[in-house]
Amino acid sequence: MRTIHLIVVHCSATREDKSFTEHDLDVCHRRRGFKGVGYHFYIRKNGDIKSTRPIERIGAHCRGFNRESIGICYEGGLDCKGQPKDTRTCWQKHSLRVLILTLLKDFPGCRVCGHRDLSPDLDGDGEIEPKEWIKACPCFNAETDWDKE
Repeated sequence: MRTIHLIVVHCSATREDKSFTEHDLDVCHRRRGFKGVGYHFYIRKNGDIKSTRPIERIGAHCRGFNRESIGICYEGGLDCKGQPKDTRTCWQKHSLRVLILTLLKDFPGCRVCGHRDLSPDLDGDGEIEPKEWIKACPCFNAETDWDKE
């Protein structure tokens, strides 16, 4: 088994008024040249947790951090106009919390963070600020709010 240091939370960057299944995600990732879904888990709006890549297999979700991380993605992340927004349903919040708690039992000491939190620290002050984010994903503060319902 590989060594895991990070649990990285993502959003699918799809509109809250549209459905985006795990099959849609697979097609999207294959079109980008991946060999299947890059995330290990996908959480649908109804809270269903889909296992989309074996944990033993290195992910394809956060360049430079894939080897040491597990990627979790929730369906959504954009409002009806296509702007970044925390669109997680109450079921998704619950499922995300349960999934992360389970993973932390298997991989204690992991840092939980959002994709945006792994952006480069452009000004070198030791903090990755919103102006430095490569993208807004997962559209909420995953480091502090993953366990809030």
